Amino acid sequence: MFRLWKWYQNSLAVHPIKTQVVSSGLIWGFGDIAAQTITHSTAKSQRQIQTQINWRRVCTTSLFGFGFVGPVGHLWYEGLDRYIRSRLLLQPKSFRFVASKVAIDGFLFGPLDLLVFFTYMGFSAGKSVPQIKEDVKRDFLPAFVLEGGIWPIVQVVNFRFIPVRYQLLYVNFFCLLDSSFLSWLEQQEDAPWKQWLKSLVHFNKQKDEGG
Repeated sequence: MFRLWKWYQNSLAVHPIKTQVVSSGLIWGFGDIAAQTITHSTAKSQRQIQTQINWRRVCTTSLFGFGFVGPVGHLWYEGLDRYIRSRLLLQPKSFRFVASKVAIDGFLFGPLDLLVFFTYMGFSAGKSVPQIKEDVKRDFLPAFVLEGGIWPIVQVVNFRFIPVRYQLLYVNFFCLLDSSFLSWLEQQEDAPWKQWLKSLVHFNKQKDEGG
């Protein structure tokens, strides 16, 4: 394990973007395998037909990690840190410093990541633009709401205690769970709990407008 850590440190120092691209691709691929396994296990418990791992889907999801999460994520975290330090002039690790990072990450990069993921998966599946729009309407809100209760906590720890150089490594560990969740969510299609969540948000919106 120590040798693996040293190898990662050296790779990150010499080839930071390449290292993040490769690690993100592998993590998202493993995440999709985990998501499919969970979905198949659930289907089996409900006495439905159990299918094999869809390796084409695994490759598609892994390519999302290679092509988007790795390079864009690396540039995002590095750029975010420089922006907070040089433009906002906030003291590193202070409450305002961490809170600003969490807020910007949650309201800018988080929604962008979800939007790109669902759009990419739609095109990869051969769906048309109208179909992809419907999928985004179906999946974006449940994902944003559920992730919104978890990622801020993860990022508080990240921005407060993890050095910038290793923040992506920290995030990648949670991306294994996140990629599993997003892949599982995308496979759920029009699950009843999604409809319930969307109706609940719609009801609260109508209540606010009426009040």
